[in-house]
Amino acid sequence: MTETKQLADMNVTEWDRIANSQEFKDLMATKKVFIVPAFVFFIVYYFALPVLVGYAPQFMATKVIGNVNLAYLFALSQFFMAWTVAWLYVKAAGDFDKLAKDIIDKSELRRGGK
Repeated sequence: MTETKQLADMNVTEWDRIANSQEFKDLMATKKVFIVPAFVFFIVYYFALPVLVGYAPQFMATKVIGNVNLAYLFALSQFFMAWTVAWLYVKAAGDFDKLAKDIIDKSELRRGGK
């Protein structure tokens, strides 16, 4: 068996071991707890504008400031909402990275370190 094939087999085995570890499963569950609700919220928020404009046009045409109506404000708020969701994800990703680094460090210790 060539050295490359041995390394590939070792990496697959190592990956399988890591993927089956409780730490990795906890990392995936932690990510899922953040990502799924954030995704659902963003999709609902994003599609609320065309739905409201289609089904409640008089309400969305309500003037708020001069000629600016609720539809314009809602559309503008989507930019801020996207930035907010992105900022929250970046904040959460720091925690995800720490958990992933712990998993990598434990794996390297088991293999004998680098």
